[in-house]
Amino acid sequence: MTVISALPPSTPTSQPVSPQREAALVSSIPTGLLINGEWVEASDGGTFDVHDPATGEVLATLASATSEDAIAALDAADAAQASWGRTAPRVRAEILRRAFDLVTERAEDFALLMTLEMGKPLAEARGEVTYGAEFLRWFSEETVRDYGRYLTAPEGKNKILVQHKPVGPCLLITPWNFPLAMATRKVAPAIAAGCTAVLKPANLTPLTAQLFAQTMMEAGLPAGVLNVVSTQNAAEISGPLLRDSRLRKVSFTGSTPVGKRLMADAAQNVLRTSMELGGNAPFIVFEDADLDAAVEGAMAAKMRNMGEACTAANRFLVHESVAQEFTRKFAAAMGALTTGRGTEPETQVGPLIDAGARDDVHALVSAAVDAGAVAVTGGAPVEGAGYFYQPTVLANVPNTAAILGQEIFGPVAPVTTFTNEEQAIRLANSSEYGLASYLYSRNFNRLLRVAEQIEFGMVGFNAGVISNAAAPFGGVKQSGLGREGGTEGIAEYTTIQYIGIADPYAS
Repeated sequence: MTVISALPPSTPTSQPVSPQREAALVSSIPTGLLINGEWVEASDGGTFDVHDPATGEVLATLASATSEDAIAALDAADAAQASWGRTAPRVRAEILRRAFDLVTERAEDFALLMTLEMGKPLAEARGEVTYGAEFLRWFSEETVRDYGRYLTAPEGKNKILVQHKPVGPCLLITPWNFPLAMATRKVAPAIAAGCTAVLKPANLTPLTAQLFAQTMMEAGLPAGVLNVVSTQNAAEISGPLLRDSRLRKVSFTGSTPVGKRLMADAAQNVLRTSMELGGNAPFIVFEDADLDAAVEGAMAAKMRNMGEACTAANRFLVHESVAQEFTRKFAAAMGALTTGRGTEPETQVGPLIDAGARDDVHALVSAAVDAGAVAVTGGAPVEGAGYFYQPTVLANVPNTAAILGQEIFGPVAPVTTFTNEEQAIRLANSSEYGLASYLYSRNFNRLLRVAEQIEFGMVGFNAGVISNAAAPFGGVKQSGLGREGGTEGIAEYTTIQYIGIADPYAS
């Protein structure tokens, strides 16, 4: 298969992106499977279509990997593992740094591609490029700082040597909502640690992963270190790979039910697992909060990615004394947003990923309204082509409503009230999930007090966006296990070896 490099980066513009620009970019993306450094067709010739959620039209047709292709990708990763694991950390670091530079140079290509296949507005897509690229730069710096230790045993005789070794070939499964950042957040630490990988992107948004993999090869990554198997049949990839004893780790971002199944399969070979699963983030506004700041934070925490984010604020718990004012201001801000195709300059809210997602969101809204909630703004799908939903604020949502217990994954904000700090903590902890949470108060002691009592892996103090490549991302309870990013991120891809050394001073 002939591979065409991505287009030269274009200059950000306030004008709509032309159809010619869109077509040229999409046609430049490799459509095959990346196995051992080559783009190849699926073993059975199978393909699948990628659609534009703003129009429902087909964007591109990609090869659909089979079980045979998955094993071929693992063959390549396994063959490359020993050499890559011995590669000097500085060499691995420089490849990641070059990849960061290339992704940054091609920011407009990556942003437009994500907008086309996922739907987010171009401004948000550009933000994801910045965020996603930072994992490449961060882990390029962490590559040479993956320290072991050498020390004297407590009794003063033998020596203890502890070294970190790459865990081995990894299966990296990424979701559709952040096509670049979720790939870089997994691939970068794996490469930094000296692991090879098989990447399986989501079939709804695989084009960005294809361009990213091509960019990694241009940055100098050796053949076989990163293999990509896009497919419409995820089980055909994960099943045989998880049963193969050569695979040593699986990292998954996605729903909790799928994560549980993968963990069960991974247990058969006692694989290392990292699971970033569902969320049900509470956004708690106390009576002493700066309400204007809280509304601004609520917009960021709710509407990033149209609400299609595991960190999205899902439950707005507002003190009863300020709930009416907060809801009024919040609804005004939500109602002022412009919905449209992400390539249009005025668009602030793009489509949901597909018709099923839009219908699921509307079912939750309808059930809440039937239970007594009031749609202060929005509350319905947008008529016409594409999978759009109105930015929605629901007031008077009863605590028993299903919308408070499920991950909405859409531009809908249900507001409920609490009377005191203890009740706010109890409501926050009532979810089976424990990923992100947000607290708004002017009382720092209260923020610390509540943070210590709520069961979430991440807490934002008066901040609506807290994800950062330098911070450990992950949750507790049924939101998963393991951490991505930060100094903790590379540790997920290493195994610890202890070497006991006889007393060098013994005669």
